[in-house]
Order: sequence, then structure tokens, then C-alpha cells
Amino acid sequence: MQPINFAPETAGSLPERNMIDENWKWNLEDIYPSDTAWEEDFSKIEKTYLKLKDFEGKLCSSAKTLHEALLFEEQILITLEKLFLYAMLLRDSDLRSPYAHGLDDRIKSLGTKVSVACSFITPELLAIDEKVIHEFMEEHNELAIYRHYFDELFRSKQHTLSKELEELLSATTEISGVPYDAFSVFTNADMQFPSLKDTEGNDIQVSHGRYQAALSSPDRPYRERVYKAYYQTYQSYANTLTTLFNGNLKSKAFYAKSRKYLSSREASLDRNNIPVRVYDTLINTASANLEPLHRWMGLKKKLLKLDELHPYDVYTSVFKESEKQVLYVDAVNTVQQSAAILGSEYAEILKTAFSNRWIDVYETKGKRSGAYSSGTTYGVHPYVLLNWNYQLKDVFTLAHEMGHNVHSYLTGKYQPFRYADYSIFLAEIASTFNESLLLDYLIQNSSEKKEKLQLYERYLDAVMATFYRQTMFAEFEMQAYRTLEDGKALTSESLCDLYKSTYSKYMGPHVTVDNEESYTWARVPHFYYNFYVFQYATGFAASEALANKVTNGSSSDVEAYLDFLKAGKSDYPINILKKAGVDMTSEIPVLAVSKKMTTILNLLESEM
Repeated sequence: MQPINFAPETAGSLPERNMIDENWKWNLEDIYPSDTAWEEDFSKIEKTYLKLKDFEGKLCSSAKTLHEALLFEEQILITLEKLFLYAMLLRDSDLRSPYAHGLDDRIKSLGTKVSVACSFITPELLAIDEKVIHEFMEEHNELAIYRHYFDELFRSKQHTLSKELEELLSATTEISGVPYDAFSVFTNADMQFPSLKDTEGNDIQVSHGRYQAALSSPDRPYRERVYKAYYQTYQSYANTLTTLFNGNLKSKAFYAKSRKYLSSREASLDRNNIPVRVYDTLINTASANLEPLHRWMGLKKKLLKLDELHPYDVYTSVFKESEKQVLYVDAVNTVQQSAAILGSEYAEILKTAFSNRWIDVYETKGKRSGAYSSGTTYGVHPYVLLNWNYQLKDVFTLAHEMGHNVHSYLTGKYQPFRYADYSIFLAEIASTFNESLLLDYLIQNSSEKKEKLQLYERYLDAVMATFYRQTMFAEFEMQAYRTLEDGKALTSESLCDLYKSTYSKYMGPHVTVDNEESYTWARVPHFYYNFYVFQYATGFAASEALANKVTNGSSSDVEAYLDFLKAGKSDYPINILKKAGVDMTSEIPVLAVSKKMTTILNLLESEM
């Protein structure tokens, strides 16, 4: 079949991957030139990783031996990360491919074996007196770079088990990932959504991407049809999805209890030394300041002239006449211009990413839904997955993922392997920061009143979706884990009841909650990531504060932000953020979001 330069298309089934021009697909040859090269590295790790055991029992024999052991471990892990990345991207290109799943399964299995082989290192280091480690660093200068790594290690000493138990837990990691792997394959490849009529009477098959696009459609009956068809599919598999959801929660609770944490939440946050009060402050402060969100829902209901505002209404634009199809190539130019304030180095990274196939752009059959940046893989540039739908929100998604992308690239460039990544707590800051820059750029360059109104609406919807909705998810997740850890059953009915009550509280009295919405817990992949979603909200609050500093401050504020992007894991995330000028242990950044939302609401009403 002749490849095409993909253009907007809504009717019919999704295109096959070979119908898309190569320019719009990521180039995996930047990782490995061929599958054969992947196999060669795989074989190399298989043959060499057990040599790690040669260092067992010898780490404290000398500073030189300790340094050699850490370097050898790093060499194994660097190659392993490349193998993981290649297999993951190949799999996500087409989740129907048995070959890609085979590579993915093999590298996960090898990763587990390597993890077991490495598992002696932490217990053995913790058995050494901390003073000896500091003496080693003084004696052997090349160990000095590991200072924060050692500090972090001894901080976690009370939650580290014996060598034998660490080996046992490491051996279970492949099993613990089964619930998410099954959920991902089932919902992206095996789950079949029905076909229905689109806005022009054409037969289309519902998909994840088309569901998201439909929520923005001005055609309300169409929105409702897609919404109900999409959720009824999840409802019909409620028992299976409940089992997978429970399996994930139980595995996380098992690891938390094994490591002597009071809860799964404490265990998850402690990985990055995040105080539990940060989570509590977010939920308590946001819950006490829901009035701007409720006000926005009431205003949207009024402007849409609806007797009832349903969940499938809340994402549609009030200012429908200004909606335009956005070509990907135009969006690329817009994102570049909006980030120009960050300087030449940032601009050059964006240019390279856009022109060298770091990005997989269009939705095709079997391709993983949604969007992501692959994160830092040492020695290889990061990749971005998109499913372009020609909407304004796709431009914001592009800006969001490129924020992740540049963050990952800079940490990989400026940090050694041990710190060449960033914590989950910091992960969503660079992405939402870019969205804030993009919004400001579009507002400043808008000459029409209708466009400004739509952009105000865009910001209000962003606060709803990224700040309040993710806080709502965080509260639901916290309550679900508490129920499980209290020994109570989590049935599909109880999960639906919990989600519906949480949704009703956040969205307020102006939203009529459909039964279908109760099943949202069953479709959100982030609930399998273990207390991830709260960081979208904290990241949004932090990014708003940083964007304000950059756009209204001096060149030193820009440099401080770029230093933040380059910091990786060289310090604890709370400290890295404080150096950039934001304190997330305080309620101030959280309160600032609700206050800014009120300001934008006032501007929107005044403009109208």
C-alpha cells in the first residue's frame, strides 16, 4: 500500500500504520539500527549481568572496588534501558504485534533477572557503617559524585530488607506488572468499541482518540452517543476491570507492608522523600476552594443554554464558532514560538526533535492511545507519542509532551547516569509550564474577541482537567487504597459509588452525573501507576508559579528554570523546586491556582 501524507479524516476505520508517511513516525533507528542490533545487546546483557555477583561480599573491601562495582552496574543498566525503550516503542506502535510483545516480554524478564542480580548491592552497602562510605569518598575522588546517591540510600535504610528478602522482592517485580500489562493490552487492543453515526451520518468505530475528540464536538446528541457507547463498553467488562484494578492495588499494598510502611501512599511518596502532608495539603486546600470550579460549571451550563449539564458537556467549547482544525505542522511552529523566551538552547532542542522524527504523530490501528514522552534513556534522545486529532487541545498536548521531552533531554545531557532522570513529583511541572507559555502566547497574539474568549475558556478547562480533576482522582485513589488496606472489599459497585460521590463533590451542583461516569475509574491507566495523579495537580500549581516568574521576571529567573530542568535527581525534588523558587510544602501555590481561576473567570465575564 502506498504511504500517504496523513490529512484530517474522521469517517471510516482507522488507517493502518503503513499508510502513514515516514516523516510522521518516530525513528527507532536512533536507538538500534535494526532488530538484529537489539538482539546483540540483549545477548550481551544475558552473558554479562551475572558478573555483578563477582562483587558480592566485596563492596566494602576498598573504595576502588566499590567504584568498579557501581560503574559495572551502570553499564548494565544503561544498555538495559535502551533495550526497554526500543521494545516499548515498537510495542506501542501496534499493540496487535506478537513480535513486539515478544520483545517486550523478553526484556521485562531479563530486567527482572538483572534486578535480582543487583539486589545485593543496597543491603550490602547499608551494612557498611556510613562513616566508612564517607571515608571512601574522601579517599577515591571519583566516588564523590555518588554523595547524594549514598545519602538517599541511608535515608531508606529502615525500609530496606535483608539480602535474601530483597532478592525475593526483586524476583516478583515481573509478576507485579501483570495487572497493568493486562489492562493496557485489553483496553487498547482487545476491547472492541461499537460503531455509530458521526455528525455527518457516516459510520465510524468508536476509539479512545475519537471519544476524546467527541467530547469537544458542538453536536450534543453525537457527544452523548459516543459517551454512552464508550462507557457501556467498560461497564460490560466491569468484573474483569475490577479484578485487574484490585490486583494492582493489592500488589502495591504488599510491597508497602513488606517494607514496613504504614500505607501504600506513604511508601509511594517516600521514594522521592515527599512528605505525606504535601498530598494532604493539596486535597484539603483544593477541596476547601472548589467555588471557582463550581462557578465555571454554572457559567458553562448557562452559556450552553442547557437545562442539565452532563459530564459529556463539560469539555465542549462555549465559543464553538472559533473552533478550527489545526494541522500538526502549524502546531509545531506555534509551540516553538511560544517557548522562545527560554532561549537558544531550548529552541535548538525543539527544532531537532521536530525535524528528526522524535515524534509519532497520528492515530492508527492498534497504536497505543493517548500521549506520552518516553522519559530519560541515558545516551538516547527521548521520544513522544501522539494521536493527532486536529484540535486546539492537540496543540496543548504537543506543548505538554515537548515540555517532558526537553526536560528528559537536558537531564540526560547534564547529569551522570545515577541522576539522569527526574522524580515523578517533578515530572509534570515542565509539561504544564509549556502549556502556560502557550496559552499566554496565543492570548497575546489573538486579535479577535472570540479567540480571546475561547482561550480564557481553555485556561478554565485546563484548571478543571489538570488541577481539580487530578486532585479528585488523587482523593479517589487515596480512599480506594484505604478501603483495601482496612480489609474491606472493593467491588465494581463500591468503586462506582466512591468515584461518583467524589466526582459529585468536585464538579458541584450544576453537573448532573450520569451512571456511565461512575465507571471512569475503570479506564484511567494512571491509577495503575501508584499515587501518580496528585503530581499533575501539584505540578500544575508549581508550573504556574514558575511560568509567572519567567514571564514577569528577569533573565536570572529563566536561568533558574533551566537549572531546574537540568537538575535531574541530583537532589531531593522538594529541594530542587525550592531552588527554582517554589515551596510545595506550603498551601500558597495551591491557593494561587484557585485565585487565578477566579481572575480569569472575571476577565471572561467582563469580555463578554
